[in-house]
Amino acid sequence: MDVGAAKQTGEVSQALAVANALGRSSKVNKSETKFDDIADGLKELDMDNYDDEEDGIELFSTGLGDLYYPSNSMDPYIKDEDDDDSEDLEDMAIKPKDAVIVCACNKDEFSNLEVWILDETSDGDSNIYVHHEVPLSAFPLCTAWLDCPLKGGEKGNFIAVGSMEPAIEIWDLDIIDEVQPAVVLGGIEEKKKKKKGKKVSIKYKEGSHTDSVLGLAWNKHFRNILASASADKQVKIWDVDAGKCDITMEHHTDKVQAVAWNHHEPQVLLSGSFDRSVVMKDGRLPSDPGFKWSVTADVESLAWDPHDKHLFVVSLEDGTVQGFDIRAAKSGSASDLKPSFTLHAHDKAVCTISYNPLAPNLLATGSTDKMVKLWDLSNNQPSCLVSKNPKAGAIFSVSFSEDNPFLLAIGGSKGTLELWDTLSEAEVARRFGTTAS
Repeated sequence: MDVGAAKQTGEVSQALAVANALGRSSKVNKSETKFDDIADGLKELDMDNYDDEEDGIELFSTGLGDLYYPSNSMDPYIKDEDDDDSEDLEDMAIKPKDAVIVCACNKDEFSNLEVWILDETSDGDSNIYVHHEVPLSAFPLCTAWLDCPLKGGEKGNFIAVGSMEPAIEIWDLDIIDEVQPAVVLGGIEEKKKKKKGKKVSIKYKEGSHTDSVLGLAWNKHFRNILASASADKQVKIWDVDAGKCDITMEHHTDKVQAVAWNHHEPQVLLSGSFDRSVVMKDGRLPSDPGFKWSVTADVESLAWDPHDKHLFVVSLEDGTVQGFDIRAAKSGSASDLKPSFTLHAHDKAVCTISYNPLAPNLLATGSTDKMVKLWDLSNNQPSCLVSKNPKAGAIFSVSFSEDNPFLLAIGGSKGTLELWDTLSEAEVARRFGTTAS
């Protein structure tokens, strides 16, 4: 406000004159009181010395909230929208040391992926939260992470999802609020209604499964290759980059529950079925019968030993886990050789198994009996190190972290993510603690 002294004097005189004129219609003592009040008020404001006021504080200030600053950027009470955006971006940014855990969930008939972040602070505390969610079109049954560069560049960050539907959806985990998968492998082309009383005709996309996808395995060496197992009794090998099926194999006679690529021989694929068999084949020779082992119950899951290319384990519906050495196998018909070991691990079906990526012979198992157990498989003489009820319900999935090898993620029927620092268990630390150091 920049007003001359002469102008101020005129305005004050005018105000006094108006006040005096208005007061003439009232009683004299009342008029004099009003006049005195106005005069005292103007005197208190000290209008003659208005221009001498210090810069930075307005005349009619109501407190600290009305402090004046030369620019909005210096005013702590004015927050720039760009600052909000920067803070939001910082909150959403995944830091190099953050652990990322992806969970497939179904709640209230709504299926989705939850991308969790485990953030460990400098003082040793940890914070875990859902970073974002990805909507799914059907009930999820299996997942496989892959870094195939679908959008160019050296690496991507994708997850393949198998579900009750025949299609395999591949989602980009780097995109928030994504509503469509980056790639869909197979699925239904269209449904045609027939005449009254007849079934709906379903046409599948070329190379598609025709039933639920029960198992997935990404090839870490040939990064565009994905294997799938289905209730249609087939095993398929997909070129994810091209978005098509390259190979279809039909060597099982019942639902195929699980598939796994060998860590050291990336062309070697293992599959397990409800026909109570496990088959090993060379993906380059799909017509070759490969090698076959008979097991005692329906296959629930299987895994190659990451530390020995000749060994794998299979978990079964009857609660047992069996270990095998492929060097003892015979080509063609089912091998009559006994497994390297048979472990009565749980009272109910062993739905999931996971080898520790760092510590040889350390295996985790999870069961519908609600228990998770850790085993030392040394010398083919398994011993239970520790068992735990993580309060997750029936256990459907356990997985050791590649980045934090002794951290075990657990998923069950309650739909909650549980984490277990297995190295905090005394027996695990005693036997494998030197591996972690």
